Amino acid sequence: MVQSASRPAARLEIFALPDFPLVEAGDDLAGLILDGVARLGLGLAPQDVVVLAQKVVSKAEGRLVRLAEVTPSARATALAQEVRKDARLVELILSESVRVVRTRPDVLIVEHRLGLVMANAGIDQSNIRHDGGEAALLLPLDPDASADRLRAAIERRTGVAPGVVINDSFGRPWRRGTTGIAIGAAGLPSMIDRRGETDLFGRTLRATMIAHADEIAAAASLVMGQSTEATPVVLVRGLAWSAADNPAATLIRTPEEDLFR
Repeated sequence: MVQSASRPAARLEIFALPDFPLVEAGDDLAGLILDGVARLGLGLAPQDVVVLAQKVVSKAEGRLVRLAEVTPSARATALAQEVRKDARLVELILSESVRVVRTRPDVLIVEHRLGLVMANAGIDQSNIRHDGGEAALLLPLDPDASADRLRAAIERRTGVAPGVVINDSFGRPWRRGTTGIAIGAAGLPSMIDRRGETDLFGRTLRATMIAHADEIAAAASLVMGQSTEATPVVLVRGLAWSAADNPAATLIRTPEEDLFR
């Protein structure tokens, strides 16, 4: 399949939205984003991309769970002893997963119900309020749908429909450290398939598929940070594409394509 895709951007601008407030359940993310863009002295333009840290989307969607409200099962209790984690947290991880992939002390890798293979089902306890006891934050129920709703809300208010990417920090099995990846996207091609095109010397490309949304997420992470930066929303400007939109779920390998399961 050949898709027409624009050349890489000659100039890319990445703006962290300043003074972004702490997000609570039910907050109007579209309004907060537009306020942040206004503080930059900018307006949205076609093919701008708004990149949000997963946590602000999860918080706005009420995905915070108090561990005091979780009763661990016998399976979670036994697994918690093996991986040296709180049994209540392990119960949440199992509830968000379809299978356990790997375990060792302090490590629990699972296949999330969304198809992502990741540590702890993406459940995190950092940069959230723990008022009244420990809490944990789950991934959005459907990150692609979350991105699409946010894009539509921005378009209703401005007449401009930017691309939207929901970014999460992700480890890789053969490399140390984490990098940003797209777990949700709307209004842009998450994957650009260039198979069937030719290279500089006329040779047909047979395997070139570009993880476009992941590249945007990783670039945004350079400005967004992953600790105390408090800049969870970023505006990316200067990209251009002509390939058809497809969601972040397109980036997940099917079991038939996965050589390591």
